[in-house]
Parts: sequence; structure tokens; C-alpha cells
Amino acid sequence: MSITAPSSSRFDNLHILLWLLKDTCWMLEWRILGTLMIAPTLAVAVYIAMKSAAEQAFWLNLAICFWISANAFWMVCEFVSHEEYKNYAGVGFALGFVCVAIFYLKPNKSPLPLSV
Repeated sequence: MSITAPSSSRFDNLHILLWLLKDTCWMLEWRILGTLMIAPTLAVAVYIAMKSAAEQAFWLNLAICFWISANAFWMVCEFVSHEEYKNYAGVGFALGFVCVAIFYLKPNKSPLPLSV
């Protein structure tokens, strides 16, 4: 009897937990912890995106990287009282939307099975 690993693991969604922790720190105005949470959140998201580079899900994972980056930029702008720059976060959000559009508009590379 052999045991095979599932195609996705709990680690593949760890960035969601980290992102929620980061945003909770933002909401509570815990500036140091919120800022420190950027690195692990983005690192896990980038790792997941790199791991999925050969798959169609890469585009969604790349969108998540852009969204986390934009979200972190916005948070830091508020933390350092430079809210006049937070609109530049829109670039990251827009790039995320472009990635999602590519995911949905790009044809899937795997051919559909032929029925006989």
C-alpha cells in the first residue's frame, strides 16, 4: 500500500492566515507587528507562485503576490502618515486583476480528453 501526497497541502493556503494576521495588526494599529508580518506573508505567497509556475494556477498565485504587495504598501503608507501615496497601491491591485484576467482568458494547455 502506498500513500500519495495530495496535490495541494495546507501550506498552499498559509499565506491567507498570514495575510489575515497582517491585516488584523493593521486594523488594531499594531505598527511594528503589522510591518513585520509583510515579509513572511509575501515570502510564502511568492514561494507558492514559484511552485506553481508550470500550472495554470500560477496566474492566480501571482495575482495574490501583487495584492499582498499593494495591501502592504497601503498599510505602511498609513502607518507612517503618508496617506497621500496610498493610491499608488492601485498599481499592484491592477496588476493582480491583469493576472486574473490572464488566468480566465488564456486557453488551458492540457487538451480535453476525447470521448469515444
